[in-house]
Amino acid sequence: MKVRRQRVLAASAAEVWEVVGDPGTLMRWWPRVERVESIDAAGFTEVYRTKKGTPVRADFRIGTLEAERELRVVQQLEGTPFARIFSAASKRMLLEPADGGTRVTLELEQTPAGMARFGSFMVRGAMRKQLDEAHDALAAELARPTGS
Repeated sequence: MKVRRQRVLAASAAEVWEVVGDPGTLMRWWPRVERVESIDAAGFTEVYRTKKGTPVRADFRIGTLEAERELRVVQQLEGTPFARIFSAASKRMLLEPADGGTRVTLELEQTPAGMARFGSFMVRGAMRKQLDEAHDALAAELARPTGS
């Protein structure tokens, strides 16, 4: 299942890319990410907390990278607890010129595994909420004065 949300932000593509193109900034705008580790040209690891406070690690590899335009990362599932829930998972950020700024498309694509596919209605709603929260936080991050 794929969920895509778009929003025009009052910033140039270069300004938006400084944030979305750098995995080290995810904790400032992607929901629940506490820190990012092991960042290199191939990928990175997100560390976040569940609603119950349990720390969770999620490894991502770069799938598509087109500077100042598109970044797609693929979650590495094999050998992780996520493999019981998803057979595939990825995130995509796409930037396009728009009147008044940059159209930012955020997309989550997740293929449920096993019985998890039967809760798709609830999962789709949670994915929408996560993308809306990411857009809100990204807009706030871009509005922060430089050096804050």
